[in-house]
Amino acid sequence: MGAGLHRHSGGQHDDAAGRRVALYTPEERQRRDRSPWTLVQGILAPIQFAVFLVSTVLVLRFLLTGEGEGIATASIVLKTMLLYAIMVTGSIWEKDVFGRWLFAPAFWWEDFFSFIVLALHSLYLLALLLGWWSVEARMLLALAAYAAYAVNATQFLLKLRAARRQEALA
Repeated sequence: MGAGLHRHSGGQHDDAAGRRVALYTPEERQRRDRSPWTLVQGILAPIQFAVFLVSTVLVLRFLLTGEGEGIATASIVLKTMLLYAIMVTGSIWEKDVFGRWLFAPAFWWEDFFSFIVLALHSLYLLALLLGWWSVEARMLLALAAYAAYAVNATQFLLKLRAARRQEALA
């Protein structure tokens, strides 16, 4: 692993020297709690998740019945715009809390996987705008992007749970 690559789980991560450290230092926790971007993330994340659920149903409906292409496409575009918003505001949040725009050790893997999610969603938009592939192929790409998003959302939920557990013990 490179010097910038850190493993973490269970509310902890390894620092550059391989020592186990808590998810947040007391100072980082204070910055997190004071940052307006914490609230923004707390609002955007469930909205994005709700749009993801509805969009998944709409995309599956289109793939199964051939009906609702327009609404399914619009839902994917909306989901992607919300993803962009949460990525930008999330990087600002990381800068506020950890002093880094992205890839703070405590969230390295989540950020790494977020870029995969972002790439798949962006590829969908590019394919839509340039008319690449069939509608069905683009919808399947959207489902692949959504599967990656589901993994990434799970990563963040587990990290949130670990942070809460860590704070309860403190």
